[in-house]
Amino acid sequence: MKYLIAGLGNIGPEYALTRHNIGFMVLDAFAKASNAVFEDRRYGFVSEMRLRNKSLLLLKPSTFMNLSGNAIRYWMQKEKIETENLLVVVDDLALPFGTLRLKSKGSDAGHNGLKHIQGLIGQNYPRLRFGIGNDFPRGAQVNFVLDEFSEEEKQKLPERIDMAVDIIRSFCLAGINTTMNQYNNK
Repeated sequence: MKYLIAGLGNIGPEYALTRHNIGFMVLDAFAKASNAVFEDRRYGFVSEMRLRNKSLLLLKPSTFMNLSGNAIRYWMQKEKIETENLLVVVDDLALPFGTLRLKSKGSDAGHNGLKHIQGLIGQNYPRLRFGIGNDFPRGAQVNFVLDEFSEEEKQKLPERIDMAVDIIRSFCLAGINTTMNQYNNK
């Protein structure tokens, strides 16, 4: 069985440690834990690995956040991956920092990356939302998501990223319903 795990973010060193790039950070941690490496391929940085009897394709789109759907659709079609075996890891302003929510489907909730994916493949795909909080003044949302985490958040980030990695593993091995029941209240 094949899975596509897509972490959303923006390419380039100026974005590397920003809140909007938490999807990239989670995939980097997932790959590192398995000694997998990313290669620069079409529409993104890709790593292929096995998890027990599952084949995983990790994708960090190089299309920038707002065009993430192009990369995801391409790799889903190329690798013949079913929508239910796609997992998108994304930042979420509506959730407090570090909160992790796995959902089987849903709206884009105003997130431009999810909006683009939804426009190309629909909204019935699993996503792991990583809460980044919303501690910003009115009208400063863009600056907030493109800024680095606070020092306090940086201290808590490794533990929350490790939890996200566990959720991805469970999603692939135990399925979405078991994983949601196990992790969505932690």
